Amino acid sequence: MHSDHSSVTVMGLGSMGSALAAVLLEQGHETTVWNRSAHKAQPLVDRGARLATTPEEAIAASPVTIACVLDYEALHTVLDPVAGSLAGKVLVNLTSGSPEQADEAAAWARSYAADYLDGAILTTPPGVGSPETMFLYSGSHTVFEAHRPTLGALGDPLYLGTDPGLASLYDAALLGLMWSTMTGWLHGTALVGAEKIPATAFTPVAIRWLTTVTGFLTTYAPQVDAGRYPGDDATVDVQIAAIDHLIHAAAARGIDNALPELLKSAMERAKAAGHGSDSYASVIEVLRNPADGA
Repeated sequence: MHSDHSSVTVMGLGSMGSALAAVLLEQGHETTVWNRSAHKAQPLVDRGARLATTPEEAIAASPVTIACVLDYEALHTVLDPVAGSLAGKVLVNLTSGSPEQADEAAAWARSYAADYLDGAILTTPPGVGSPETMFLYSGSHTVFEAHRPTLGALGDPLYLGTDPGLASLYDAALLGLMWSTMTGWLHGTALVGAEKIPATAFTPVAIRWLTTVTGFLTTYAPQVDAGRYPGDDATVDVQIAAIDHLIHAAAARGIDNALPELLKSAMERAKAAGHGSDSYASVIEVLRNPADGA
């Protein structure tokens, strides 16, 4: 249990908002909930949550209001008419959106004398409450530190900086990594599956390989920051030759090759831009400057 059991309000009781409120209740926080469709609150009320009948009542109930609604349009639909009641309160916005929307929301909150933290949840609802789950926050560091115990009930709170858009920026970048990784895994699973190898047999080997891949990322990060890509482990030229084997094997088994063809195209553009003997990290140059190597 956390030593700080300050009261908190959760606005928005979709599957994620409901999970946030449930974990706060479990951790001993006095939790007020509000949702446009009040019936969604009943399971939480049964577990001890207080149901607010209006957004104003919800905001007034706690020093901190956590908003988790469908999108920023829904956020403003709910909060714009009652923005005056946010004065002196903390709004933690866990609604998904763009960095630009987060910046605008922070300025909007400031104009009503509210403190603002933007956040991103790096899990699905069942992962809320796990100390392994990352919650990303950006905005006022003072506000983050003051309410860290409450935020820590939901997962591991990582503070990224004072720019309110940083949590959304990281969220977008990390989702891109997730989709690329999962689609790469699915492509590999389809490839071995063409030889009747079950996904459950391939996946433990794939997960061990990802541990090795994380080592590559750690090696390449300083190269990216320095803009120098020594090709002393494996060059772009070597990677182009290797991906041809994947493309050939997949084509021979009738597997869609759009993903590896896309990756090969990026490698070839890096080669054309003069990075053939550099490390794979040099591909970032054509991602940053798509005209290079075209």
